[in-house]
Amino acid sequence: MLGMRPHGPVVRTVRHDPADRPLLVIWEATRACALSCVHCRAEAQPRRHPRELDTDAATELMRQVAAFGRPSPIFVITGGDCFEREDLTELVRRGRALGLAVAVSPSGTEKLDRAALRALQDAGVTALSLSLDGATAAVHDGFRRVPGTFDRTVEAWATARELGMKVQVNSTMSSRTVHELPDLAALVRAQGAMTWSAFMLVPMGRGVDLGALTPQQAEDVMNHLYDLGPHVPVKTTEGHHFRRVSLQRAVLAARGEDHVAALGLGELYAELTERTAAFGWGDGARVRRPPVNVNAGYGFVFVSHVGTVHPSGFLPVSAGDVREQPLTEIYRTSELFTGLRDPARLTGRCGACEFGRVCGGSRSRAYAATGDPFASDPLCGYVPGSFPHPDDVAALLAS
Repeated sequence: MLGMRPHGPVVRTVRHDPADRPLLVIWEATRACALSCVHCRAEAQPRRHPRELDTDAATELMRQVAAFGRPSPIFVITGGDCFEREDLTELVRRGRALGLAVAVSPSGTEKLDRAALRALQDAGVTALSLSLDGATAAVHDGFRRVPGTFDRTVEAWATARELGMKVQVNSTMSSRTVHELPDLAALVRAQGAMTWSAFMLVPMGRGVDLGALTPQQAEDVMNHLYDLGPHVPVKTTEGHHFRRVSLQRAVLAARGEDHVAALGLGELYAELTERTAAFGWGDGARVRRPPVNVNAGYGFVFVSHVGTVHPSGFLPVSAGDVREQPLTEIYRTSELFTGLRDPARLTGRCGACEFGRVCGGSRSRAYAATGDPFASDPLCGYVPGSFPHPDDVAALLAS
């Protein structure tokens, strides 16, 4: 059994029932955006859609979010580029008046300047989410396909921090950007962030042919992200098996076993580890940020620009429309959402996996690969039952 146990939980669970109230409501305020990113889920357009939720409809959506009760879900306004909405600051004010914590996720365009950030802060924005897919302008701007995006994003990041705003940085992990990971970590460590989220690419929209990681590369990346935990506040998006990796690593560390050999880590892990070791960070002083046990439809809901409701922005199956049915009812009772919250519905390796209760795999990636949201996550290479210390895992989950 375990020797020295880790301090605190290895995987966090939300305090309220995620089947009753989501932790996050993401609203795609518009698909309009001046960028043309190679991975764009929304396949963003230069102009706004005529059926977008207008100011009053968006306010009604926020009332529906507030109706979930206290603590209210975090309401994130994204896009496209939410700065394409002229009513953005007014929407933030209305959301705050309803008691919501409102965050925004803009694009790195010319509209992302100090005046705009100050206006958002004055309206009551609690946090800002920015995307940075490379540690240099050459890599990031090539990914976003608009020159100057890197400099604008880094400047907005610094400005937001100066103004006292919380900042999350999002970075896409694909075959063309994964080698940027150590330098991105160094940038996050130097500039400071509330969280750094590594997005494990879902092949949809423009990202279909971008170059997803292989399962072996994903294992290497997840384990390297775990190593970075004492140095930067790392998390994953659509990388649910990071929770499984966190449990495995905690068990192996307590037993004093070599994780590289035990988990069969490969060349990419060795490369990323060597490059990060050159920074001389030592053991790190941060308390590791445990991943949160949420998934598509389980603590998470996405509302599109036209009001349709989805378990995730990367799972394009609608469970209803907020113009026709309250979001609370769709989230709590729709067949799609209740099905995704039932681990017994999972099939293949995800259905057989002993880590299924805390992982569950990316339902979005399963759907993108097979058309079945209950199928196995193709990015996960773990063979169910192969980890040698199941009793230790069970003990951690019970603690």
